[in-house]
Amino acid sequence: MTSPIKPPDGNWWDQPVNRRESIWLGLGVGWSLILFGWMSAWTRVGDQNPIGETFRVEDEEFREKLTDYKERAEETDDGLVPPEQDVYLQAMRFQWDGAPVVLETGTEYDFHLNSMDVQHGFSLRPEDALSKQINLQVLPGYEWVVPMTFDEPGTYHIICNEFCGQGHRSMHGTIVVEEG
Repeated sequence: MTSPIKPPDGNWWDQPVNRRESIWLGLGVGWSLILFGWMSAWTRVGDQNPIGETFRVEDEEFREKLTDYKERAEETDDGLVPPEQDVYLQAMRFQWDGAPVVLETGTEYDFHLNSMDVQHGFSLRPEDALSKQINLQVLPGYEWVVPMTFDEPGTYHIICNEFCGQGHRSMHGTIVVEEG
């Protein structure tokens, strides 16, 4: 099959570039450099990237930490009250093990996030304001420790925002934040 576009005659690559084309090429390259600089500065100065540390961890090792956490936590009608400032949550098809959790406002907690099976999304949002949210990726084989402080009491929903299988739509957990 031949191309419907007729190839140019002769050595077209040896022809000089038209002045207007040179201007547009210069504008395109200049704008690309501006956007690249803007994105680089925004990620460094704009405080856009989530903080925390990530560690490689074996599934059994994190499971032991989670089991120990759940044994030491106080169980209430609303959920687990952590014994310290560490909160352990493990994503697995199709639930958040370690949730629901009961926390206090004004206290900084270290959330230890891990996935047991596949990549999951950790989307945390308050019940009454869906526009306020944080989205993180939870990967198997890694423990991501993310510090969080809740300023407002209320119920916060944990939603998996990465498709993880047929039960994905039911993967939901809660964090109840009470006045501290």
